[in-house]
Amino acid sequence: MSWSDLPPELLGLVLKRLPSLADRVRLRAVCHPWRSNALLQPLPPPLPWLALRDGTFLSIPDGEIIEMPMPDDAFCYGSVDNWLFLVHSDGQCSLMNPFSEDTLKLPDLSTGWHVRLPGCPEFNPVFCKLSVPSPLESSLNPLVAIMHESWGLCIFQPPVVTDTIQGREPLEALLEISFFGGKLFAIVSRKLLNIELVEDLEHKPKISLFKCIIESSDDLLSRPEPMSSDEEYIVKPYLVECAGKLLMVNRWICGLHPAPCLDYDRTRKFDVFEADFITKPCRWRRVNDLGGHALFVSSSSSKSFPAGECSGVQENCIYFMSELSGLKLVADPLHDSGVYNMKNGVTIPLLSDTSAVPLPSYHVGPCRLTWLFATQAL
Repeated sequence: MSWSDLPPELLGLVLKRLPSLADRVRLRAVCHPWRSNALLQPLPPPLPWLALRDGTFLSIPDGEIIEMPMPDDAFCYGSVDNWLFLVHSDGQCSLMNPFSEDTLKLPDLSTGWHVRLPGCPEFNPVFCKLSVPSPLESSLNPLVAIMHESWGLCIFQPPVVTDTIQGREPLEALLEISFFGGKLFAIVSRKLLNIELVEDLEHKPKISLFKCIIESSDDLLSRPEPMSSDEEYIVKPYLVECAGKLLMVNRWICGLHPAPCLDYDRTRKFDVFEADFITKPCRWRRVNDLGGHALFVSSSSSKSFPAGECSGVQENCIYFMSELSGLKLVADPLHDSGVYNMKNGVTIPLLSDTSAVPLPSYHVGPCRLTWLFATQAL
């Protein structure tokens, strides 16, 4: 019997032991029968890649650097699922799937994309977050919401903007957005808002109203033990869907340098809260267990993963990356990145001890680090 005749059930067992997307792709490339049989196997999702500032991708936990086709004239400012959000040198924006090389043209959103902060040595890429209610590949009329640091929120169906809240008053700064259950939610001053979307006469989605679902509470920002009361912190919130629940993950980052440079140094702790829509009034409920899941969080893209022996993901852990865009990230692309264990509060490196692949440490563009979540069928 040749290798190409390996029974599908044995091939499935091998694939389940390969959480790395790159390893799965290599296995499928061995021969046509392996590729055909591999695509039929029910597998846990592959571990995400980390998109680096030089346009390459980092596989975790092995640390392999992977090159994928990327436009020469574009920089990556974020991602949504397995699509990269690109800004081109001519100001045009697009979404690109680096696996299929499919692209979606977006409106020109690049105005004000770079902001120089007083006291900072370089231009910093402005933060943005994209969210979709359903996978772009399966949507006939894909809907995309993008939150931007300087102009708030924009709703579009590529390539047309259908609505924006730029200039609308009153509205506090949006800290995070995410679709959950087909509805668009946002974090504003630790409050959870539902941003209701309705169709106009031309069947284009419009922003109807902002409805406060959960009020803020002192518990959300009470400094966890044993964090020092002498240090200053920022608290970065992330919205993540996990096992049918909407979670808010608060990341406590210690700052070594004063604002306005925003050069924060180390993540000390994470707090997780579930949006309890059952109680009246609705409230945030503290969560100490992720129920067999792990979370991957970043400013541009967050997702939950089932943990287990074959998934390569550690249960009740939060995988995080640096939120920096300054000189420290140039010197160390994984500065302030790691895996936080919710049970014991210990953070370990993002890469395994066996990883020996050198990471690029040079600055070649204004890209932000972002997760890239591959789909199962590749």
